[in-house]
Amino acid sequence: MKLDHVLTVSIGKVLYLDGTVVYKVFDESYSKADVLNEALNHARVEETGLNIPKIHEVGKVDNKWFIAMDYIPGKTLAQLMEEFPEKKQEYIDLLVELQLEIVSKKSPLLKKLKDKMNTKISQTTLDATTRYELHTRLEGMPKHNKVCHGDLNPTNVVIREDGTPFIIDWAHATQGNAAADAARTYLTFCLAGDKDSAEYYMKVFCKKSDTALQYVQKWLPIVAASQSVKGNEEERALLLKWADVVDYE
Repeated sequence: MKLDHVLTVSIGKVLYLDGTVVYKVFDESYSKADVLNEALNHARVEETGLNIPKIHEVGKVDNKWFIAMDYIPGKTLAQLMEEFPEKKQEYIDLLVELQLEIVSKKSPLLKKLKDKMNTKISQTTLDATTRYELHTRLEGMPKHNKVCHGDLNPTNVVIREDGTPFIIDWAHATQGNAAADAARTYLTFCLAGDKDSAEYYMKVFCKKSDTALQYVQKWLPIVAASQSVKGNEEERALLLKWADVVDYE
């Protein structure tokens, strides 16, 4: 194992490339349980047959936990959108197609999305009345058991050199409602300040999945509240505004 070729650096983790293997090394802010849970989620999604990197090993180096997996050479959808802005809608169409493939799968041992969101809502800084409203709304939503990525956005899709798309970063995978996963993707575009892409994404998702726009919109405050527990202050403030809306306008 050689950790001298840095691929990317993000909060709490560094990705190194050694030959055809990527080593995702976590800092001390990640507990053993966090890392093992991410690896377990990833391994369970592998079993669905989706195009995702295969895990080779979980271990420790320099007293830090790592997950070793296949390296997928290529560019992310985010990179392609920057390089070819005229094809942006085409890339969003592909993102939706991949999302529909994901939610067509089942993985019965993944954590339930509703359980995770209920926990997150309880951890927010929202007042008790708003939390009660969000918990009630969440409990009233249909119970599904579809595989949900939890953070599907253009940075988490890599297009291999032969054109094959691979989906990465399964740390937040759960089983639940596809519309909740769509609400999360919509909010990701909004947080990036790209409202036009957010609206286009929402339109395409609803059309291709034959889902009512109002149904996805009902998930927005719930998803925003659950996401507000993490992230930077600016994102948190914006998400809490979304979460504080009882009926999305």
